Amino acid sequence: MAETEVSEVMAELAALEDAKIRAVNEKHGDDHGVNLGALRALAKRLKTQQDLARGLWDTGDTSAKLLALLICRPKAFDRAELDAMVRAARTPKVHDWLVNYVVKKNPHAEELRRAWFADPDPVVASAGWALTTERVAKKPDDLDLAGLLDTIEVEMADAPDRLQWAMNQTLAQIGIEHAPYRDRAIDIGERLKVLEDYPTAKGCTSPFAPIWITEMVRRRGEA
Repeated sequence: MAETEVSEVMAELAALEDAKIRAVNEKHGDDHGVNLGALRALAKRLKTQQDLARGLWDTGDTSAKLLALLICRPKAFDRAELDAMVRAARTPKVHDWLVNYVVKKNPHAEELRRAWFADPDPVVASAGWALTTERVAKKPDDLDLAGLLDTIEVEMADAPDRLQWAMNQTLAQIGIEHAPYRDRAIDIGERLKVLEDYPTAKGCTSPFAPIWITEMVRRRGEA
């Protein structure tokens, strides 16, 4: 993609920048000020453009990276590219979109899950745990669920925030999806108390694992 075309899109993003939106996002660790609805509308107009996506990602700008993740072709990235991208995704929204919109749809997802799972960088490790949560729900056959609970029990309470959040999601998913491990998952959550006091909007389910598990099981009509 020609540099001028990247520049044109960057100019559009600059025009969409809103100081109030940036101020709100910065409270959550995201350094961008573009309304996500406007960003998605721009992505819809641009459609899939892999070269442009790579060019936007390479600018290092957070809004440009988010747009890149919306217009890229997820299966077109090789393993080394995705590994480099996740290590460069330091803001929460970019990290979340990269894992959920791109890595999960890529044929190297399982290789990367295994490689990232125990990475010394907690942000990279959180991507491995996020992919593991997906496996717990959809393809758990060769996962050691008891071993995952062992690790969570020992490490989650003291894990850095983003890794702790990802591990908690895995804990909840095990409890929700796998009845034989449900009581243990709830017990771990109750003892560790991770996210017990997390502010939850009215009508939303708390991310505190015992509440989350119990509510999702209730909705399914299970015992």
